Amino acid sequence: MAIPGFFYVGADGRIRETFFEDNDLARYTANNVVAKLFPELISADEREIPALHLKLKLTQSDTQVIPGSRVTLMAIVSLPQDVHVYAPGAQGYKPISLQLDSTPEAVLHGVRYPRPRVLLLPAIKEKAPVFEGTFRITEDVTLAHDGKFIERVAKGPVGGTALTLQGKLFYQACDSNICYLPTAVPVSWKLMVEPLDETRAPETIRHK
Repeated sequence: MAIPGFFYVGADGRIRETFFEDNDLARYTANNVVAKLFPELISADEREIPALHLKLKLTQSDTQVIPGSRVTLMAIVSLPQDVHVYAPGAQGYKPISLQLDSTPEAVLHGVRYPRPRVLLLPAIKEKAPVFEGTFRITEDVTLAHDGKFIERVAKGPVGGTALTLQGKLFYQACDSNICYLPTAVPVSWKLMVEPLDETRAPETIRHK
């Protein structure tokens, strides 16, 4: 069976990116691909979450999905001027970390962080990787597509089965004078999982 996927072709006619899964039941959504190529266009279910020393918004590539859909979950962090958070790899500090709870209903593909800036800390004459300004943290999630989950969704509500993916965002914010205490903010994203469309093609065009 053919594996469905996407090609991103540039204006010059060259293939710039490809998006394919290893299983025909696991599929990138179109919005998931857009989230990778043009993340600033993604705003599904965007909402602000209370957080100390920064602004935090959560959004996602899709809200309506089916078993096997691969979606992007996104945390958008905005820091005030002169405030930074430590990036993964910082030594001696608490780097920012998005940690989602594992669940049998989904496969987590690992958190992706932007490229940090190396900041010189004059007071201690050290350098550390940090994030400043506004940046995005993302994680791709593929919904389960085994028979048990597909059957559960098929027997669920007509409008779809609600699924919440949750976790925490850990970070330590600092400015030029103060390093605030490390903190953690609960985060969650909601999906509505619809049953697979199992309507067969008209008999006249079915393979014999």
